[in-house]
Amino acid sequence: MCGINVIWSKGEITNITERIQKMNSSLRHRGPDATGIYKDQNIVLGHRRLSILDTRELSNQPMHSNDNIWHIVFNGEIYNFEEIKEHLNYNFSTNSDTEVILAAVKEKGIDWFIKQANGMFAIALYNSETKKLYIIRDRLGIKPIFYYNDEENLIFSSEIKAILSSGLVEAVFNEEAVDEYLANRYVRTPFTFFKEIYQLDPGTYLCIDKDFNITKNTYWDIPKAFNMSNQYNEDAILKEFDIELNKAIKYRLISDVPLGTYLSGGVDSSLITAITALNKKEKINTYTIGFQEFNEFEYSNIIAQKYNTEHHEILMQKEDYISNWEKLIKFKDAPLGVPNEIPLAVMSSKLKEKITVVLSGEGADELMGGYGRIYRAPFDYENEAPKIDFYDFFISKYDYVPRSMRDQFISTPTNYRQKYDNELRAEFNKASNEENVFKFFHKYHVKGLLQRVDMTTMQASVEARVPFLDHKLIEFSYRNIPYDLKLKWTSATAKEEARKGNSNKYSEILDIPKYLLRGLSYKYLPREIIERKKVGFPVPLTEWFKNLESLAFELLPKASWLKEGMVNDLIEKSKTESRAGQILWMFINIELFRRNYFQKDWRW
Repeated sequence: MCGINVIWSKGEITNITERIQKMNSSLRHRGPDATGIYKDQNIVLGHRRLSILDTRELSNQPMHSNDNIWHIVFNGEIYNFEEIKEHLNYNFSTNSDTEVILAAVKEKGIDWFIKQANGMFAIALYNSETKKLYIIRDRLGIKPIFYYNDEENLIFSSEIKAILSSGLVEAVFNEEAVDEYLANRYVRTPFTFFKEIYQLDPGTYLCIDKDFNITKNTYWDIPKAFNMSNQYNEDAILKEFDIELNKAIKYRLISDVPLGTYLSGGVDSSLITAITALNKKEKINTYTIGFQEFNEFEYSNIIAQKYNTEHHEILMQKEDYISNWEKLIKFKDAPLGVPNEIPLAVMSSKLKEKITVVLSGEGADELMGGYGRIYRAPFDYENEAPKIDFYDFFISKYDYVPRSMRDQFISTPTNYRQKYDNELRAEFNKASNEENVFKFFHKYHVKGLLQRVDMTTMQASVEARVPFLDHKLIEFSYRNIPYDLKLKWTSATAKEEARKGNSNKYSEILDIPKYLLRGLSYKYLPREIIERKKVGFPVPLTEWFKNLESLAFELLPKASWLKEGMVNDLIEKSKTESRAGQILWMFINIELFRRNYFQKDWRW
């Protein structure tokens, strides 16, 4: 795991070496172990290294092919690099996955390499002979890559702060992102909170020539197949699923530095911990965090004892939460999206004392239908027969801050809302409602979780790996696991009984979300872990509402994106929502972020 930077200019840039060094310095948290640059005329590549595989200096980056034509900076891991290596006839000088990328691209080409690669990655590859630059992002968008293009200068980086640190870009607040963030808790690709700074779409790569002609190639998307079969052999599918999940987790155990797991005590993290412990000879470190008001220590301890882990409990105070809030916004270069980002970051800083790689459970709910109430939207829609289309019905349940509330309080444009509404409504018309919900969560929702896991771990120089987002596992799930084994009714009569209410009342009572995953868990976990109700990772914001209210009165009267004189109304309206604390927290986040980035001149 690392940080990568690129500056490429049509003309000469003064101090280009100093600029890339400043970019590298701004990413020191992503890679404290080494720094390096490569320059060829008006292009320069920069790298910060967090050593995971082949920790020798020989594997530092930028790295160059043995004919000195290909040059790479790379953030991430290629888990199957040893398998790829077997197909190559290359004189290797390291044991790193980075050199395997260079060798594969040199001998077989970009497309061959990408097709073979199983991993998480943001890669910049430059060919000094053809003068072409390739920027590649992994299939799910686990690793970030941002860019700026003003037709004269192209700048790429793992983080926006590095693009700003180049001194070539002005920070301009993107008001259109406000509505988008309040709906989704993050800003969907390709946009960001900065005008003219964009995210590269997952599953794509750019090819750029010396005249700055850019070709965008899409090499992967959410699978087209979606299994709705009612005829299946549950035992056979369960065995296959066990094999595929074990394969995904085992891939993510390759490391030349200490490794551990997050262990909340829920099914997902407990299952990862169990399979990891069974496949590691040494005792693994596990970590959990909670608050006095709420924690799951009792459940995480059950798994820690069962698998004899070196377990660490972290109790977080309200004061720790508030003091870390603004600091973490500066790492993320965006408003925080989920309140538990702060405890996750604190936990990551603690685990860095003993380990550098951590396995995390993001993606399990998206894989198997874990958000029971909203995944049952197709059933509720059919049952309630509202006079709106399914997309409008679904999005009214999904949007975090309701549309009516956003329209009431914010003064910014809603262009992104209209853009995505039009695109998604057209997409939803092409498939079943059940399929649409699963694909929406994989294509959009999980990206916000990935931004969370990248920031919270990388700010502490820790690499997070997410086995439930292995692309082969996702393809297997869409193709081989019937919908009925993801969300299963508890009995033959449960479905009819559910028609008397909606998913807020029957979810996890009359049905079993993540049914097959829970079924597999009985092989590894105690019953009390599997059969308890899903609780997520709550932060007691509603209990702390008075503190949030004080912050709102301090910050929000100055917010240009908020309608004038609406702060009192916003606070009162927030109190009527079930997510009262979090909604007010999100509004405060925007202004905390804005005051940290847009009141200084970044150009030099």
